[in-house]
Amino acid sequence: MAARLSDVTPIHWATPIVLALVVFIIYTVDRLLDIRKPNEPATARHQFHRRYAHLLWRSVIVAAVLAFILCFFLPGSVIKFGIVLGGICAAYIGAVYRLPARHPALLLKEPLVAVLYSAGVWGSVWVQRPAISGIEMAQLAMFLGIAFQNLLLFAVMEKRDLPGQPEFSLATEWGEERCDTLLRWLTFAIIATGLTVCFLTEDRFAQRSAIMLALMSLTLYGIQRYPAYFLKHERYRWLGDGVFWFPALVL
Repeated sequence: MAARLSDVTPIHWATPIVLALVVFIIYTVDRLLDIRKPNEPATARHQFHRRYAHLLWRSVIVAAVLAFILCFFLPGSVIKFGIVLGGICAAYIGAVYRLPARHPALLLKEPLVAVLYSAGVWGSVWVQRPAISGIEMAQLAMFLGIAFQNLLLFAVMEKRDLPGQPEFSLATEWGEERCDTLLRWLTFAIIATGLTVCFLTEDRFAQRSAIMLALMSLTLYGIQRYPAYFLKHERYRWLGDGVFWFPALVL
């Protein structure tokens, strides 16, 4: 979707493949390092990664080798961007692994991961463009807001699911009421931005993508409104992460 918002030049075919592989590597390594820490919550995700740790480490190695090979096919601008962003991600994972369980710096996890994830998706496209429009910037802001909304919502839901041993996060530090208020205002801002984009541009695809981003945020708000239902069988995770497939509907 980010690539189609500007059709100045085609996006290199290897870009989304490498991006997908690297996202898998970052998230998997982050979780595999988590299970090495003492007093980690016994969630289904932690149990899964602990049970299949050897297989997942092998998967990470295979994905890393494949991503490295594909890097030779990428444009130079993407490689330079990836080196910088990859270095930041590696530093983040290393710092999180070494910090104590309730270190104040861990409160940056939700906003920082949202920024890094959004930068990887949109930045890998933008470095292949000669110019970036204001509409694209607005939709990046919407996507960034959705990524943060997703992460903060998950932190709140995890706190409700494991009230006795929640992971240290903005939800545990700010409290559920404050987080709920922030999530509501974030939803309102994202939807308002999407509607504004629809009025400011005549590009039909940009309008459709803005509406889809607004629907992504609204879906996350629906999870927030009905926590009891979505806590069962961790439904909030399936739908909450599933919203990032919604843009495929406008392609």
